[in-house]
Amino acid sequence: MDRHPSDPCRPEDAASKGSGREVSSQVQKQVKQLDRVIIRFAGDSGDGMQLTGDRFTQESAVFGNDLVTLPNFPAEIRAPQGTLPGVSSFQVHFADHDILTAGDAPDVLVAMNPAALKANIGDLPKGATIIVDTHDFSARNLTKAGYDANPLDFLGDAGSELGEFAVHAVDLTGMTVEAVKEFGLSRKDAARAKNMFALGLLSWMYGRPTESTTAFLTKRFAKVPAIRDANLAAFKAGWNFGETTETFAVSYEIKPAPVSPGTYRNISGNLALSYGLVAAGVQSGLPVFLGSYPITPASDILHELSKHKAFGVTTFQAEDEIAGVGSAIGASFAGHLGVTTTSGPGVALKSEAIGLAVMTELPLVVVDVQRGGPSTGLPTKTEQADLLQAMFGRNGEAPVPIVAPQSPGDCFDAAIEAARIAITYRTPVMLLSDGYLANGSEPWRVPETADLPVIDPKFATEANHVLKHELVLEDGTVQAEEKDFWPYLRDEETLARPWAVPGTPGLEHRIGGLEKGEGHGNISYDPGNHDFMVRTRQAKVDRIAESLPPLVVDDPSGRAKVLVLGWGSTYGPIGAGVRRVRRAGYDVAQLHLRHLNPFPKDLGEILRRYDKVLVPEMNLGQLSMLLRAKYLVDAIGYNHVRGLPLKAAELAEAIGNLVADAEGIDVDLSTTSAEEIS
Repeated sequence: MDRHPSDPCRPEDAASKGSGREVSSQVQKQVKQLDRVIIRFAGDSGDGMQLTGDRFTQESAVFGNDLVTLPNFPAEIRAPQGTLPGVSSFQVHFADHDILTAGDAPDVLVAMNPAALKANIGDLPKGATIIVDTHDFSARNLTKAGYDANPLDFLGDAGSELGEFAVHAVDLTGMTVEAVKEFGLSRKDAARAKNMFALGLLSWMYGRPTESTTAFLTKRFAKVPAIRDANLAAFKAGWNFGETTETFAVSYEIKPAPVSPGTYRNISGNLALSYGLVAAGVQSGLPVFLGSYPITPASDILHELSKHKAFGVTTFQAEDEIAGVGSAIGASFAGHLGVTTTSGPGVALKSEAIGLAVMTELPLVVVDVQRGGPSTGLPTKTEQADLLQAMFGRNGEAPVPIVAPQSPGDCFDAAIEAARIAITYRTPVMLLSDGYLANGSEPWRVPETADLPVIDPKFATEANHVLKHELVLEDGTVQAEEKDFWPYLRDEETLARPWAVPGTPGLEHRIGGLEKGEGHGNISYDPGNHDFMVRTRQAKVDRIAESLPPLVVDDPSGRAKVLVLGWGSTYGPIGAGVRRVRRAGYDVAQLHLRHLNPFPKDLGEILRRYDKVLVPEMNLGQLSMLLRAKYLVDAIGYNHVRGLPLKAAELAEAIGNLVADAEGIDVDLSTTSAEEIS
């Protein structure tokens, strides 16, 4: 990371980072130190809030802050302009220390229109800063947003709904149009650069390095010089406005976060997952084949993998979900690492084909980037309610291993792990990401290739069975032996069947969806054989637990009576909630599961150590149900299905209440402030 950024907007001021920066002989600007800030950019879905937030994130990553982001946008391609359903936002939490979530509530809201203010004001804590673009607060837009009157007209009045906030009403659009008028754009096109003006202003307020944004705009609009120059001018104008205006008397500094040595980059979950699949192909020596049908929020994986033909990756955009998974199974049969990506609705359509992969015992990675359901549900919102579908969403006894990443960067390792299991055990594997992980981002330490696991596909290369038969000769009958290939003989350790690439001489075989005879693999309707094969396929999945490392419980004192157990993207909110309870002086343990089927071997013993087990989930208690069924533990659910990540402060209260119940004490979390939840 660049620890010594300079500022190309006003290079003469780049070194002025002390307690104040001299702007003129009359004006002194104070610089305050902060340890963390949560900023939310919000506007119409056409205002470029996702781009603005992403650029601010990149600037913070370059500076060296730890960060977590939360993009939030409508499902419609173009929702009605100026309405509440059309509001798009991007939240970034950055700090000088390790943080775990995108933050419960923003410290700063940048609202580009009345709808953005209306939709987000309820999330703001008292004293939060609001920067609002006054230009779009017209009577028409106020009506669209549900305002009877302009709230900006009542600033300073008793009872004003904005009275609890520090409001800066700024004509961002008007200043943007003025700043770019020399480039000859229409007023409409000129106004579109207002997001870059806002970005420049916030970059000044928080001391962000600006080179990366300047380089990005220069490259992105290289073919349209007028648009390029207008965006650059708007960005610089916003920065200079913050530096020179008396409206903003204070800027803020958040120092870089300490990190272990290495090369870092900002990465989203979908990008990390894509890189993990590429790495799995390299580490296994297998070409990667992705057969996929575009679906939110998984489509980015298809887009990214299509760029990596140099690593032996082939992508196929199928005509539907069934064709996507069918092509991936065919690729696995041919000796590739077959992958299909989708979300919950697509998993439903793929279920029969996933059962085919179970029956044929071929490696397959099924990526489910979960979203709100049922049906098409909430396409751009997050949820983790596909766990039971992943476990049981197929006809017959069709067990499938399940792996779930815990953070955007962890999607890389989880993808490699899913591929390891699929290849080693000859089985389809469900990889359960979700919309929060997919679109969110965090700093990620790029791993060394030498540290990645080697995955051996162990292709069958020769006959594995001796066929004995009698030959009747003139001088008598003799026993003769010859070798042939049985596709369902099993490895003693893994119970995996041999993987024979079609065309290998002497290894001709057939597979399909009808039940197989053990060993020889011919079609069998024998009742006893079916019972045996069903149990064997289940035993093969159970055998995966033998390869899993022991679980690590985070229980610093060793005295905790309450265990908080999570999976998937609840890792951040759980960790932040647990931190707050511990800082208030109470004992609580935390455990997070990556492997959901099979469960790790030591999970049952760990659960029995604690008096209370709390299981926070973005569903109505699916993991709780599985834990209760398998371990007879009284798992207590903490369940919200709001399309948004769990809130750490609310979760901390739930943990505190359970600690109070388990230990028979009063628990008071008021000694720790909201700023301590990260």
